Amino acid sequence: MGDIARFNPFRSLSRLSPFGREMGDKFKGFFLTPKPFDSVSEAQIQIDISEDEKTFKIRAEMPGFDKDDINISVNGDRVSISAELKKERNEKRGDKVIHRECYYGRQYRSFTLPQAADETNTKARYEDGVLNLELTKKEVADNKKIIIE
Repeated sequence: MGDIARFNPFRSLSRLSPFGREMGDKFKGFFLTPKPFDSVSEAQIQIDISEDEKTFKIRAEMPGFDKDDINISVNGDRVSISAELKKERNEKRGDKVIHRECYYGRQYRSFTLPQAADETNTKARYEDGVLNLELTKKEVADNKKIIIE
C-alpha cells in the first residue's frame, strides 16, 4: 500500500512530446531563481539621501577615485554622478616587464529627487572616498487658480 501513485491522465501524452519529460526537468525552476531585492551591484555607486526643510544631502561612496575624475550634474529634480577610474601598475626588472595590472572602469548613478533642486547653489565635497553633496531646494510656486469664463 506504500506504492500508491496519483493518476495523471496526460502522462501518456508526454511520450508524444519531441523533448520528452527529461527536457522539461532540466529547465524546471530555471526562470524562477530568487534574487534578493536589497542586492546592489558592486560597481554601483552607493548613495544615501536625506533632507531637511531647505536642502537635500547626498552621501555617495566612491572609493579610489580622484576628485578631478568625478562629474556631477543637476537638472531640476534629476541628479547624475559619474566617475572614471584608470589605474596602471608595472613591475619592471631591468628593461623587461614582469607583471602589469591595468584597470579602466566607469561608474554612473542617476536618480530623481522628490523636489527640484537649485543647480546654482550646490556644494560638493570629496574626502576619503566619500562624495558629499548639499543641494538647496527650489521654491515651489503656488498653483494659480484659473477662472473659467
